[in-house]
Amino acid sequence: MSFSPNVCSPTLLGSALLSVLLLDSCSAPAAPAGPPPTIGPDSTVQVAAGTQYMRGPVHRFFWGKHYRKLWATPVEAPVFNLRTAVPGGLTPVQEGGSFQTKNLRLVDKNGVQYVLRSVDKDATKALPEGLRDGPIGKLMKDQTSVINPYGAYIVAPLAAAAGVYHTNPRLVYVADDPALGEFRQSFANALYLFEERPEGDQRTVGSFGRSAKVESSRKVFTNLVTNNQHRIDARWYLRARLFDMWLGDWSRREDQWRWASFPGAGGATVYRPIPRDRDHAFFKFDDGVFTHIIGWVKSNYQSFHQKIRLADVEGLNRAARPMDKSLLVYLTAQDFQQVADSLQRNLSDQVIHNALALWPKAVYAEAGGEFTENLRGRRQQLPAVAARFYELLAQDVEIPGTDAPERFVLEPTGPGLLRVSHYSLHTGRPDSLVGQRTFNYRQTRSIKVFGLGGNDVFELRGLPDHRFAIGIYDGAGQDLVELKTTTDVAKAHTSVTVYDSGDGNTIRAAKPVKVETYVPAATEFDAAGWLLRHRLF
Repeated sequence: MSFSPNVCSPTLLGSALLSVLLLDSCSAPAAPAGPPPTIGPDSTVQVAAGTQYMRGPVHRFFWGKHYRKLWATPVEAPVFNLRTAVPGGLTPVQEGGSFQTKNLRLVDKNGVQYVLRSVDKDATKALPEGLRDGPIGKLMKDQTSVINPYGAYIVAPLAAAAGVYHTNPRLVYVADDPALGEFRQSFANALYLFEERPEGDQRTVGSFGRSAKVESSRKVFTNLVTNNQHRIDARWYLRARLFDMWLGDWSRREDQWRWASFPGAGGATVYRPIPRDRDHAFFKFDDGVFTHIIGWVKSNYQSFHQKIRLADVEGLNRAARPMDKSLLVYLTAQDFQQVADSLQRNLSDQVIHNALALWPKAVYAEAGGEFTENLRGRRQQLPAVAARFYELLAQDVEIPGTDAPERFVLEPTGPGLLRVSHYSLHTGRPDSLVGQRTFNYRQTRSIKVFGLGGNDVFELRGLPDHRFAIGIYDGAGQDLVELKTTTDVAKAHTSVTVYDSGDGNTIRAAKPVKVETYVPAATEFDAAGWLLRHRLF
């Protein structure tokens, strides 16, 4: 069967499948983009981010209103001048971007890097070429309207108040500027966000903590495996993650972060997170028949409403779950509540008002009232969201070591309680505590401890409550697993399994502790598997 543009009959529209394919052609035509505005030096322009997203009533009914009005609303933006944007000017050096955003990297005379990030997006890059210009590609491109084109613009002042590191995007219009050189055709005549690129020496940038060395997730996670002298500031990371939830930003995969490094005690390096790429903050998806259905199936596609769905906190955080499980493992429920309470106090009504006031007047007139109510409502939920977030992470716990020698002590401290202590082993001086946490079987059903590399020690000071499923994974190196107890355990009931990869370990733990041979999988914390687990290869 072949389809043509003249098949907008009620019979065809009655089919959900054909609606998926045809609604784009049955809707009102997109408004023409029009010629680029006439531009003088250092001038401003009135331009809309995407008039093509204004669709007819049938299309909006099935595929959502989203932020279509904002995309079609003309705003005033300064014309970006590469010669005067920073002292000494900027030179474009590299085109990049994700599946959706088009980026242009710029460098100043001192080697400091900046980036232009396209306001308009194109998710069809993720499709095979043959599908990009067809009905599926057109529909996928149309759904760019779920993104608030000016959302990232207000995140910086909100993050500053929240105590979260941030970039400082400025809305600019890039004209047909000869200074773009080889990138002129691809980047001219469009709206962009211009911001610092968080990498390298950032001692002059307060919103990056004035860190002398900002690094990528791949580099930082590689360092975290090496030894426990490299550590994440877990409370800073938790603050950033709760801030993500407040914004409704569900796309927080590993590459959406950079890390500011600072010297810690005893020669350690401490990393604090710099969230970047706020394209999915304030996501609005569930206001069409089909998108509403998809939103229930894909629970990570959560819309920015006045209330956060507590039942779907897991979905909201699915993209960042591997990072959350690794980096927050030693924080307690009290830590989660303290950070949530602090965040709630910092995000006052005045902070919200001042941030929204930075929007262009036409944007504020359209969305200011809605955003004020939504941000206030979601702020009140932060303690409850933090509690639910903690509960989800506490259910199945994974404790990673490093490739350096370490000692893990598992010690029952009462009925249904188990304390896990993680130490760094040193020659000639006492072991140093890396992290410690007490688990309750009412919250936690399984605990896995991964030694990774090095000659590690796993010490069981008594048998854990049988309601915990305990897994000890040796990793590389010649490890010692030892059960230390003065009581007869032959008839005791426990659920401890030692996973022995067979590389010369010493296991001094008789029944009821089980020993199983295994080959480490790439999804586990066996050195290179750490990076595979975190999708950084």
